[in-house]
This record gives sequence, structure tokens and C-alpha cells, in this order.
Amino acid sequence: MHERTVRARTTAGTVEGFTRNGVNRWRSIPYARPPVGALRFRAPQPPLPWSGVRHCHGFANCAPQQRRYTLLGVGRYQPMGEDCLTLNVVTPERAHDEPLPVMVFIHGGGYIMGSSATPLYDGAALARRGCVYVSVNYRLGALGCLDLSALSTPDVPIDSNLFLRDLVLALQWVRDNIANFGGDPDKVTIFGESAGAHITATLLSVPAAEGLFARAISESPASGMVRSRDTAAEFAARFARLLGAGEHDAAETLMRVSPAQLVDTQHRLIDQGMEDRLGAFPIGPVFGDDCLPDDPVEAMRGGRAHRVPLIVGTNAEEGRLFTRFLRMLPTNQAMIEELLADTEPAARERITAAYPDYPAPSACIQLGGDFAFSSAAWQIAEAHGTHAPTYLYRYDYAPRTLRWSGLGATHATELLAVFDVYRTRFGALLTAAADRRAALKVSNQVQRRWRSFSHSGVPGDDWPAYTVSDRAVMVFDRKSRVEFDPHPHRRMAWDGFSLAR
Repeated sequence: MHERTVRARTTAGTVEGFTRNGVNRWRSIPYARPPVGALRFRAPQPPLPWSGVRHCHGFANCAPQQRRYTLLGVGRYQPMGEDCLTLNVVTPERAHDEPLPVMVFIHGGGYIMGSSATPLYDGAALARRGCVYVSVNYRLGALGCLDLSALSTPDVPIDSNLFLRDLVLALQWVRDNIANFGGDPDKVTIFGESAGAHITATLLSVPAAEGLFARAISESPASGMVRSRDTAAEFAARFARLLGAGEHDAAETLMRVSPAQLVDTQHRLIDQGMEDRLGAFPIGPVFGDDCLPDDPVEAMRGGRAHRVPLIVGTNAEEGRLFTRFLRMLPTNQAMIEELLADTEPAARERITAAYPDYPAPSACIQLGGDFAFSSAAWQIAEAHGTHAPTYLYRYDYAPRTLRWSGLGATHATELLAVFDVYRTRFGALLTAAADRRAALKVSNQVQRRWRSFSHSGVPGDDWPAYTVSDRAVMVFDRKSRVEFDPHPHRRMAWDGFSLAR
């Protein structure tokens, strides 16, 4: 395979990447100083400049997490370490006359796992269709997404919402450098899936992110992932106790222990939280500080979020993935009864009545998926849609192989269309002969709309914006179509529901 090298200048120095299969790639460009030593638990700092040429041919570290989540291929794991604040850039090989729109992808993984190096997030197919594609790492789990700032002392300061601050710095890097890669800094679309979708929606209400992106796409944002500073302080105290730290030496202990100990302790904290429901998942954004003053949906409702065009949506069968893997969602009757145990009887009745076959297994799975994902998408569409153009979708397509396996159009399957996986060898395995045309048709449809949106903020003339008067939903399937408020009972059942106490 013939490869040649390509270079670009950044504000910190020259980076060298390589050209292959019609695209130029740069991997693991640092957008921040390594957050190690005294910088652990601190807001990220811009990278130190370097002289000469920095080789950006291979992926460096992902953020510390459980090793099983870092699998890149058979027997191949990505190295991990705290020095992980890097991003990757993919551009079309052929230079364009006009600067291209920029698509910045924020990976998911429940705020505890994931990496921009995951093969699925390669992005070359998107770049070939005419954009500059950027994928970003951010600090995960206890090192970035668990707010430990309540343990801060004058000697050992600890900042809040580190991962959001990381991503703001990454977006500033994009603003300052992307023109040298052929991108248009005024046409930046941020997009993400799952926790990455939740982050995308949250960035709409981060004041420091204002002007750093022109549009946003939130694919299956999760609900119940935001907490108040008081709840965060309670989780921080629990975390310190699990770590074996005393009240007076918690901050020093946090600076001393290994990343592996922090990862192990965060998993124990999650398990403990699942047992005696504190009302929120311990890890994710905290509102009430300078970085995120308001609860994001409240900020949208009040018109205080950035008024940029937004696409938000979910998949038809979100919950099915979690009946097999990561059994963290309430997808059976026992878990649902537990979930609704503290809910007012009238609200509990309203929720279960919206699923007529409850407690049949399929109704339980639908309810769990709506609780975790659809309810968040509905809330965001209702809140943001009153102040800025908002487009709601539901992704229904699943090839027979996924239907036969019992997964259907489950969580994350729209990524197969977004990243054009059905055109790869792996995609061919997923689609039996009869499904191939439909899979490619759905992929073309999704990519064309994402691309149109990244150019103009409109995903096509035939996809009406979401308004409370008609609640238009684009349904992606073998025959894509627009439906109006397809599930009013399910949508209204979750209105105002909250686990927070």
C-alpha cells in the first residue's frame, strides 16, 4: 500500500501524518498539556510548543479505563495513560477550492470507557464525502467525569467538570488550527453518540463553548446523567471512603494513587450507587459551577443555551443491547419496579400504562430504553426546539442478522450507517444478500442528511423542524418517512420524571 506523508502547521508546531485510501490522517495530535503530576484533576492547559516535526502516524494513549474496553482488534489493546488529551484529523486527499465543513466526533461509553481510536470511529468515509473529520479523547471516569472538586484544598486544588473543560479546549484547538487542514472554523458541527450525545447536548449550555461550533447532532443522549453540586459532593465523599482516604487527606490521596486504583474505585462506587440509588449515576456533568451554570435542559428551556441548529434522536429498540451487555438498564419487571419504587403512584401508573403489554418482556425492554434514552431526546427536542431549529429522528433500520440475533435497531446501531460500515467487509457480514441494498440506502440517507446539516444547518427540505404544534420525527428505515408525534403516550409518560432526590 503506497503511503506518503503530509504535514500541517498548528499553533504548537508542525505535525506529520500520512495519506492512504484517498484520505490524509493525523493521529493523536496533542490539544493540551498532559494532565499528569500536579496537573491531575486540574483544568487542561494548552500544549507546550515543540520544535521540528511531530510524527502523528499512530494512536497514542486512550484515557485510563478497564482494559477490556480498550480492545482494538484480535488480541490488540490500545495503551492507556493519563497523558491522553489528543485528537485525530482526517481530510480528503484531494484539496478543495473552498474550506470544508468540520465534523467533530465525541465518543460514547457511559463516561467511563471509550476512545477516539476505536475502528468504528475512523471517519474516512465521512471525510471522503467532503468534510474535515476530527475525533477527540477526553478524560474519563474518576480522572475526568467524576466531580471530586468538593475534596479540593488550598494545597491541592481540584477542578470540576474536567472532561467538559477538555472538550472546550479541543474545540478551541479546532477554531485556531483547522483552516490549516482545509476546514472551515465557522462551520463546525459537534456530534456524538450515547454519553458523547449527552456531552454534545451539555456543551450547548457551557458558556465557554459559545461560538466554537455552529451546529450539533446528539445520537441517543442518555437521561439521568446530570447532578447537582450537593449530590456530586456526596459521591465525592463516598469515593474518598472507598479509596480508604480520611477526611483530611482525601485530596493528597487522590494525587498519590495510581490510575488503576482510581478506575477500580469508580466501578465500586457505581455498583454501590446502583444498590442504594442516590438518584443519579455518579459520573457525568455537574451543574452549578462556572463551566456549567445550569442544568442543560433547563438552560435550553429558558433560552439560555447556544441557539444553534440541533439534530437529536434515538433508535427504535435502544434497550435491547442492555439485555445482553452492560446490564445497567431496567429492562425486566423486577428492575422496573425497583426503578419506580419511589415514584408517586399516579406517575408510576401513567408510565406503565404507556406500555400496554407491560410486564411482557418486549414492553419492559421498550420502557427501559425510553427511560434511559428516548425520554432525554424528547425533553431536549421540546426544550431546544422553542428557541432554535431542532430536528428529531428515530432510527428503525436493522438488517435481518441484527433482528435474528434479538438486537434489532438497538443502541449504537445508527453508527453503522453514519460511519458507512455497511460498505466494509464487516458490514457485508452483517447484511445477507437481500439486505445489502437496503443497508446502503439507509446509510446514504443518514450520511447525506448529516452532511447537508454540517454545510447549512438544515438536514434536507423534506425533514420539518420539530415544533410543539406538530412534533415531526424523521424515521430512518428501508423506506424513510416523516411521522408526527408517533408515541404521544410514551412521550408524555416520562414528562417531568426524575430520579434525583
